[in-house]
Amino acid sequence: MTTRSCPCGLPEAYEKCCGRFHSGAAAAPTAEALMRSRYSAFVRGDTGYLMRTWHPRTRPGRLDLDPGMRWTGLEVLETTGGSAFHSTGTVTFRASYRGGTLHERSRFERVEGAWVYVDGDFVD
Repeated sequence: MTTRSCPCGLPEAYEKCCGRFHSGAAAAPTAEALMRSRYSAFVRGDTGYLMRTWHPRTRPGRLDLDPGMRWTGLEVLETTGGSAFHSTGTVTFRASYRGGTLHERSRFERVEGAWVYVDGDFVD
């Protein structure tokens, strides 16, 4: 791994940013940090992390990523709740990929103290 900035858009190197969450060395402290780390997992094709951070109530039985998908950027537009003092939160974001964008408002909850992705709604 090189020390280039993290795919999530923050200036830290991957290892000090989302990489520590992916490896299990740390847990995402906020809903936004989890969302950013999940975006980075999509960029890197880390289905194990995506499944581990998906709410057990809504997690699919399996996840097959498109190997041809090329994510090109993330923009966080709004967050509500999702801090150390909350049990739920939402993150609205725009994720760009070759050929388009995905605009979503994602919902997150704490399960046994850890933030997990619940579901999301596409935003027009």
